[in-house]
Amino acid sequence: MPEYAIGRIVFGSAASIDAAYRLFRDQSIDESRLAEAAPPFPARRQALSGEARVAGIGTFKGSERQSVTFAPSERPGWWIRRMDQPEQLDTKVDIANLWTSAQNLVLRSGSPHNYLRMVEHIIALKCGLGLDDVLLKVYSGDPPLFDQSSIPLIETVERAGIVDGTGDATYVTVREPVAFGGSRGDFLLFFPAEGGDRRLRIDCAISWNTVIGRQRVLFDVTPETFRYAALARTNATHRQYLFVKTIGKLFAATRNWGYNERNILIHGPRRYYTEPRFHVGDKFLEPVWHRAALDLMAALALTGEHRFCGTVVSYRAGHTLDCDAVRALYRNNLLKQV
Repeated sequence: MPEYAIGRIVFGSAASIDAAYRLFRDQSIDESRLAEAAPPFPARRQALSGEARVAGIGTFKGSERQSVTFAPSERPGWWIRRMDQPEQLDTKVDIANLWTSAQNLVLRSGSPHNYLRMVEHIIALKCGLGLDDVLLKVYSGDPPLFDQSSIPLIETVERAGIVDGTGDATYVTVREPVAFGGSRGDFLLFFPAEGGDRRLRIDCAISWNTVIGRQRVLFDVTPETFRYAALARTNATHRQYLFVKTIGKLFAATRNWGYNERNILIHGPRRYYTEPRFHVGDKFLEPVWHRAALDLMAALALTGEHRFCGTVVSYRAGHTLDCDAVRALYRNNLLKQV
């Protein structure tokens, strides 16, 4: 079992982080997917050779079809272009343009209407595929939702074609070991990439008071690992799902959600209400793989045109702690280029 030394605490309670770390340390690893020493991604920047489009039901307007087009970008980094708002400038995928992380990640720039919600399942591809330069074309602020989670997005990128771009890829890592504590026994630890190693390693654990229970995965981020994990859907409790499908119809925020029994994992105190994925041992690890690959890695993708490398340890964390930590790395000058 890996042992981690808690480094400089940037925010959060030292006592709370220490208590949570003891719980994390005692939690066994359910699945490990560590890579060989070879760099997982090409040294050159990775770009797209053409365009490809994918469509699905709207995440927040399930009665409407929504689409996203992956296209080549002439600028470094990932950019979002609202095709229905030609007067607005493109929004760079960067922590500086994060509008909110309360329930999902929303990126916005310029007009309050120039936004894209639930971007995490899209921009995680930047980190997971080592894909550096992309233009996303969308026709609303509502992204499409898929029964196979982010697999259709990966397949769309593959149809567009990944090619060497202009120049070498650039990497950032933390200057020193740092820790971030939340308010509910959650924490994030960041450790520098050592000796020029440009891999990203993630040790992620969750703990739920439902059938999900305690789950932990340890892995190196590679295109193969990411494709494996990208099948993991977001999850909701049975109570939350019933609310959305009944009383939630009365509220504008939830009445049109596109979630159904195929595209999310529904769970209760003692059972799953939809068929879970990632059967390992006596557990179904879909929740922890979704948390690690499509939530946490999305926050790590908010480093602009740079790839993030090093080791990140996550225990019971969520969107807000992820994004607060990445923002604090910049605010406190804790990142350096490798």
